[in-house]
This record gives sequence, structure tokens and C-alpha cells, in this order.
Amino acid sequence: MSKWDEISYVFASAYRKSVLSELDKGKTPSMLARSLNVNLSHVSRALSELSAKGLVKCLTPKARKGKIFKRTKQGNALIKAMEKI
Repeated sequence: MSKWDEISYVFASAYRKSVLSELDKGKTPSMLARSLNVNLSHVSRALSELSAKGLVKCLTPKARKGKIFKRTKQGNALIKAMEKI
């Protein structure tokens, strides 16, 4: 997937864009939902989609609750590219 395809994919969903932008530091889905003022289910779906594209990763995959997510290097590069648009 090209960088432009990735940018288009993220821009296609306000939730994906918000979650990716907010993940500058490790956060749980609940923390993201509160800070973005959106439903937890929207955050969870966005995290799952972004994770599948390699833009975010779970730092605590074995945890049942309170999983911590953070942007990957690829996600950080994409945010920088999005800021230039």
C-alpha cells in the first residue's frame, strides 16, 4: 500500500483519523474514548483497523483489560505526511 493509499484510508474515517492522531503516547481504548468524546466501540474498531494496517500496535497483547496501544514508526511517518497536506 502506498503512502497516499494509507493517507486516504485514514482520512476515510473520522474515527481512524482521530484515534491515530491521539496516539502520540501509549493509551488504552477507554482513555482514547474519553479524550475524543466518542463511543468506546468506535475506538475499538478504529484500533483494530489501524492495527491491521500496521499503523498502531498493542503494547500489552496478553492483557484482557486495559490494553495499551501506541503508533508504530509507520503510523508516526503517516501522521507527519498527513500534517503536510
